Amino acid sequence: MDLGEGMSAIVTGGASGLGEATVRELSSRGLKVAIFDMNAERGQQVASETGGLFCNVDVTDAASVDAGLAAARGAHGQERVLVNCAGIAIGAKTAARNRDTGTVSPHDLDAFTRVVTINLIGTFHMCSKSAAGMMDADPVTPDGGRGVMICTSSIAAQDGQIGQVAYSASKGGVAGMTLPMARDLARDGIRVVSIMPGLFYTPMFDGLPEEIRDALGASVPFPTRLGRPDEYALLVRQICENDMLNGACIRLDGAVRLAPK
Repeated sequence: MDLGEGMSAIVTGGASGLGEATVRELSSRGLKVAIFDMNAERGQQVASETGGLFCNVDVTDAASVDAGLAAARGAHGQERVLVNCAGIAIGAKTAARNRDTGTVSPHDLDAFTRVVTINLIGTFHMCSKSAAGMMDADPVTPDGGRGVMICTSSIAAQDGQIGQVAYSASKGGVAGMTLPMARDLARDGIRVVSIMPGLFYTPMFDGLPEEIRDALGASVPFPTRLGRPDEYALLVRQICENDMLNGACIRLDGAVRLAPK
């Protein structure tokens, strides 16, 4: 699929991290990009700097997504690229013992549900509604392609660490739905690919001491460092441009495999 003038994209979680890098990469290629995020101040700033549109959207809320899609399509037309970067992470074990009191507590169900709702259900929600719009649009490739949807899984889907049970479950769900979703939409020329990032420097790392960040980077076989958001964004562009990439989950991780903890 050729990217450039006249094409439009939506990036969820586009106000920071991997999403922001994706917004900047796609806009640099001439796409009109709508940012779906709940951080209005940062989202507006990124939109202003890239000539895009900010929409205050909660990907788990149907009315919020519908309003965002209406605004984005009204301004830019039907999106041909959807990139799902909105997500959260928590750290909690399935059940844990308090070392001081000896008492045992199960994982908080509301916290588990929130992670799965945002990371997995929110991603599916966006894909379903974006695909419905693409299906009614004319093809844009000689093969009849109408668009591409890119989801963000994680290497934690396969290498989940201690305390990542909720996060790993949500990202495993994203990976698991990639192929059936691609098969669902194949006749309508809509591709679906998931990226499984490894250890990437995003705002989630800002609160860690520098020595911890250095140690994490040193655990990556090659290149021996944390990934950069622009490297994620580059893969997004390459997926968009290569029509044979479909139904796949691509690890982007420098060959790292996560230890139990």
